[in-house]
Amino acid sequence: MTAPLFGLVEAGGTKFVLGVAYGPDEVVATTRIPTTTPEETIPAMCEWLARHGPLAAAGVATFGPVEVDRADPRWGHILATPKTGWSNTDLVGPLAARLGCPVGLDTDVTAAALAEYRWGAGQGQPAVIYLTIGTGVGGGAVIGGKPLAGLSHPEMGHIRLPIHPADAHFPGVCPFHGSCLEGVASGPAILARYGVSLSELPADHEGHAIIAWYLAHAVTTVQAMFEPGRIVLGGGVMATPGLLERIHAEAERLGNGYFRSKASEVVVLPGLGDRSGLLGALALAQAALS
Repeated sequence: MTAPLFGLVEAGGTKFVLGVAYGPDEVVATTRIPTTTPEETIPAMCEWLARHGPLAAAGVATFGPVEVDRADPRWGHILATPKTGWSNTDLVGPLAARLGCPVGLDTDVTAAALAEYRWGAGQGQPAVIYLTIGTGVGGGAVIGGKPLAGLSHPEMGHIRLPIHPADAHFPGVCPFHGSCLEGVASGPAILARYGVSLSELPADHEGHAIIAWYLAHAVTTVQAMFEPGRIVLGGGVMATPGLLERIHAEAERLGNGYFRSKASEVVVLPGLGDRSGLLGALALAQAALS
């Protein structure tokens, strides 16, 4: 019996990563297309996947906000987003019509959490949280094998934090909340303060301690809410040398021994590396077929 072939979409603000796979270790083709306008990007996505079919199902792990409730008539639509031209865009409808197969959908961070839970750093854990720290900050949760959603998907990047004493002058870059987590710790927030990325700052620059301080507060907040076995930190900012160790140290101080496990045991980098999002799309495709 031939194994089903799945179409994969990791839809990001700057690029779409596409793939086809039989399983997590059998990704047979991938490509990248730039995220320009919906009129250009969506047809290009559909045509590439169609050329690699027939597909049993497809999975879409997308930037948000996006409607994830299948009972809502806007299911599969990008909602109000700062990404120019993409608000109210139907991302899934054209894909399902072109491929003629079931399509699974969730946010890129929830999909990454699901992939890490199944095949990566979160294997064997009852609860896994994935936070991406990059162009934006977002978070997804998988608890008992199920992605967490309420009225909509989680928006962990917009939690409010205390302001670091050395950062009181910075208003934050979030257009909605100013100094929320995304507003103070994302790549654009770092660039707005210092003119370069975190990894380009000198090793003794105060920016390293400030960003680690904010991310440690986010980590301890997540620990208090979910007590997860793993908090996976992905995204470009986390490639900064020494950042993870700074977060561990500050989170240990903030937690003060209260939580069941040490931050250094819980907070990790993605076990799947840069494949978490694409393999998350695979997990969504598999769920859509079942």
